[in-house]
Amino acid sequence: MDNIQGKISIHQKGFAFLIQEDGNDVYIPSGSTGVALSGDVVEVKITKTGKDKREGVVTNVVERKKTEFVGTVEKGDSGLVFRPDETKIHITFQIKDSSGLNIGDKILVKLEKWTKPELSPLCSVIRIIGKKGEHETEMQSIIIKNGILYDFPSEVEKEAKEIKSKEKEIFADAEKDSSRRDMRGALTLTIDPKSAKDFDDAISMKENTDGTYEIGIHIADVSHYVTPGSALDIEARTRGFSTYLVDRTIPMLPEELSNDLCSLNPNIDRLAFSAVFQMTENGAVKDEWFGKTIIHSNRRFSYEDAQINISSGSGDHNKELVILNEIAKKLRKQRFEEGAIDFSDDEVQFELDESGKPISIKKKERLDTHKLVEEFMLLANKHVAKKIYDLSEETDIEHLFVYRVHDLPDKKRLKELAVFVRALGHTFKHSEEVTPKEINALLEQVKNKHEEGLVNTALIRSMSKAVYSTTNKGHFGLAFEYYSHFTSPIRRYPDLMVHRLLYAHLNGKQIPKNELATYEQATHESSDKEKMVMDAERESIRYKQVEFMQNHIGEVFDGFISGVGEYGFYVEENKTKAQGMVSLRSLSDDYYSLNEKKYSIIGEKKGRKFTIGDPVRVKLVGANMDRRQLDFEIV
Repeated sequence: MDNIQGKISIHQKGFAFLIQEDGNDVYIPSGSTGVALSGDVVEVKITKTGKDKREGVVTNVVERKKTEFVGTVEKGDSGLVFRPDETKIHITFQIKDSSGLNIGDKILVKLEKWTKPELSPLCSVIRIIGKKGEHETEMQSIIIKNGILYDFPSEVEKEAKEIKSKEKEIFADAEKDSSRRDMRGALTLTIDPKSAKDFDDAISMKENTDGTYEIGIHIADVSHYVTPGSALDIEARTRGFSTYLVDRTIPMLPEELSNDLCSLNPNIDRLAFSAVFQMTENGAVKDEWFGKTIIHSNRRFSYEDAQINISSGSGDHNKELVILNEIAKKLRKQRFEEGAIDFSDDEVQFELDESGKPISIKKKERLDTHKLVEEFMLLANKHVAKKIYDLSEETDIEHLFVYRVHDLPDKKRLKELAVFVRALGHTFKHSEEVTPKEINALLEQVKNKHEEGLVNTALIRSMSKAVYSTTNKGHFGLAFEYYSHFTSPIRRYPDLMVHRLLYAHLNGKQIPKNELATYEQATHESSDKEKMVMDAERESIRYKQVEFMQNHIGEVFDGFISGVGEYGFYVEENKTKAQGMVSLRSLSDDYYSLNEKKYSIIGEKKGRKFTIGDPVRVKLVGANMDRRQLDFEIV
């Protein structure tokens, strides 16, 4: 039979699947995975073919997903062994030299060799991270495991300090540039989280004599300081993004730039790259201008302070904030009328004590001021991308650019979504080429219901992932024909690329053809790095949720069923959004089994049913920090 290639996904119990693009995955029984580790690209020989299933055996590892792993030192049958943190790595490793190690150490290792499946892989120790369970050890483990760079290389720090030492000289030269528009006279505000230190966007507003408004979206001019090919640029591209863990920010750029020179701090002149719009009170754009500027932020608001100001009708710059808020509401309304999808995503925020232990967890409140900033950033991003299209049309020369694109949802997954939604008691009517309007109709059905989060998650999984690309395909979720990321160059490398390209195009400079491949490669890298960063951020949240809940064993919580499986069902707790499992073994009043078609766990004798979306009351009976897992029992 034929041999095929693909990525292997291995379950904790040892069986696996070879993932195929057409969805026709190959089942690989336990004991047939060879020397493959989950995520590797492997070659599989098909051994059985059936109506609905193919089986195979791994014959060769084509490419290792990774060779470095984070995990814990444990006691083995004949000495110390290494157990990777990743639950899909289902085996322990031999340690080449275990001197200096103790049981419970968290370490980083390198896979040396693994040629015989009957033997354990051999690894060597790269570094000892710390003791398992300690806050700093666990955070560093998450950082290292997900490939997040922490400390900056000395040459990068040196370059940042040199730029900082020339701050006045650099600014004075920029001030002499006649093409740089002086906007220090316009009332300018920043609105950010209370804990923010890097302010990469500000909004200015002034009323025109004809009743319209001049609204400027001002973005930190990072490209003025970080030049292509410099040590700072290479490091920023390597990192791709700033990473926001529960307890810390790992910046893309050193603090001299991210929190100082580039940051649009209040009461100080700063260099910016701006999108300035002449707008009506209804949000219609009458004219636009893009270019380098000098700005002066008059006031730094937190989201909460700005909201109090708007709601109370008093306080600093109340009139301007109220006008901006009203225009933002109209922009938002228009966006949804034109087909943007109204996703709601609950986020949680933690209060930590001095040692990093979580004291409280609560859902973040989404204020009008969050939406205000969001709408004006979306406006700038959309119009910047549209500007490049217009320039291409005017000159009949395609202008190289970096877009943020979001393709149409996968048709097969949409069918699965329709079945899932039906099991929850709702309907999802959609055409062959699904429209945002049809998706919004579904979201409206589940709004403010227990299953809202489940449907949101299922819907997101049915969609293509938003990525960076030099080819414009539009943004399905936002219903924008043109879209880019322009507004966060301090914390996203794609935005820095957008600034460079936009500035070149506005000034009629041709981008050399040989740079196309460079930008294409950089967009692919950025899309991959974005996933790594998001995985690290989610893992830090998950870890702290379980750590918080372990102090509440025996307590009763309200939640809803968020998933069902062969061994039980998952429950999401309402306040902390922490997830845990109710195992079938704990349901002693009947014999329960999974009904996949109904997304339910059903008792054979009494017919008691636990279905996705059902509200439940549960008692927390266990918390496993190693597996990041909570165990619940039905009350």
